[in-house]
Amino acid sequence: MEITSIPFLNQEEYSYFYSFFQDLHTDDTQDNKRRKLDDDFDQDLNEILNIINDQDIPNSIFQMPTSKIEIPNSDFENRASQMADWEQGRVRKTRISSPVGSYGGGVAAAAEDGGGRRRLWVKERSKGWWKYHDSDECPDDEFRKAFRMSKSTFNMICNELDSVVTKKDTMLRTAIPVRQRVAVCIYRLATGDPLRKVSTLFGLGISTCHKLVLEVCAAIHTVLMPKFLKWPDQNRLNEIKTEFGSISAIPDVTGSIYTTHVSIIAPKTNSEAYYNKKHTNRNQKPSYSTTIQGLVDPRGVFTDICIGYPGSMSDEQILEKSALSRRSKMGCLRVVGNSGYQLKDWILVPYTHKNLTWSQHSLNQKIDEVQKIGKYAFMRLKGRWGCLQKRSEVKLQELPTVLGACCVLHNICEIYGEEMDADLRFDLYDDDMEMESKDISVNALMVRDSIAHNLLHHS
Repeated sequence: MEITSIPFLNQEEYSYFYSFFQDLHTDDTQDNKRRKLDDDFDQDLNEILNIINDQDIPNSIFQMPTSKIEIPNSDFENRASQMADWEQGRVRKTRISSPVGSYGGGVAAAAEDGGGRRRLWVKERSKGWWKYHDSDECPDDEFRKAFRMSKSTFNMICNELDSVVTKKDTMLRTAIPVRQRVAVCIYRLATGDPLRKVSTLFGLGISTCHKLVLEVCAAIHTVLMPKFLKWPDQNRLNEIKTEFGSISAIPDVTGSIYTTHVSIIAPKTNSEAYYNKKHTNRNQKPSYSTTIQGLVDPRGVFTDICIGYPGSMSDEQILEKSALSRRSKMGCLRVVGNSGYQLKDWILVPYTHKNLTWSQHSLNQKIDEVQKIGKYAFMRLKGRWGCLQKRSEVKLQELPTVLGACCVLHNICEIYGEEMDADLRFDLYDDDMEMESKDISVNALMVRDSIAHNLLHHS
């Protein structure tokens, strides 16, 4: 081996350079490649030192040069350069997660098969309950018990919502069918069962079921409400007046008005506005509610609704803010309400003072007959849709859409003659509120007295 032209290093100089390269090893987790480089480096330097010990070389050769050490291209230089470049250019390995998809809350993982196609594993869930109810094997009575309507009515709703609710299949999953989407929403509204149970019955994830309920309710509000919950035209108004007249003999009645409360979780902001004093006294704990005001025709079908005002507001305050109050200014409107409303030119309410005359008592009986139509409609509304009987967990901003969907579905059931089981009957309570009379129109008093007189003497 030729060594005469190489400025060899002594032990001290060797230690200096060795320490320098050792400092490059700052990572505690050294792999096999780095350890191999270290071993080769040590081996080469040991070979050089062994040669120095065997040769008679002057001491002047080992003096530190004043200029930069120039080492020819050798294996030692190449290995040192490789170590430096590796240290500067090393890249921390990161875990690349496989694409993960979820279907109905299930766990899914993507991978490459032998042909390069992407495959998807989805958590399997049992859909036996839903497949049975969606099959011809399920009797109509059993289907009605679960969904509060017959299969034919359910099919009509699915057909109406098909264009809005349908989703396309993707490369990772198959879209949930329209019928299953609609069924999840209607079942949840009908029973008020927890989302976990709905998830189990339909073989979908909990979050997916919650999302489907909101999506289908929004579709009902957009597509079905303009068709099944709308203000009647003039011909229908005349029919309503005639039907109410045959029931109560009170002329020109266009609807029976009633307001009910739906319990909610205390809102994070402005919770005092939703505080319900009557519910609190009954439950012996703070209770909060929102309201549904509805105008009902003789069939028990809603012709106008007002949803979402806080539970602390009185029936009269809600009425003043509703669209029905603005519609009354157009005339040709007479509504029958309970004692929670104030007597107006267009609202007929019962006498509330004591020692009534025969004519006043007779009018109160007729008003009660009309009021029962509105109250019974709300009883069927809450009886059919069990979610209204419980404290709602829906966000306050999304609640009007859900409550509106319940009213639309109620109208569909009433129009299509869907019978309600007797065990679903629900008694309303804590809705009626008595109101102190103030600023009553003199004309309204005269009109009510005239109606009471005519009912007594022309009956």
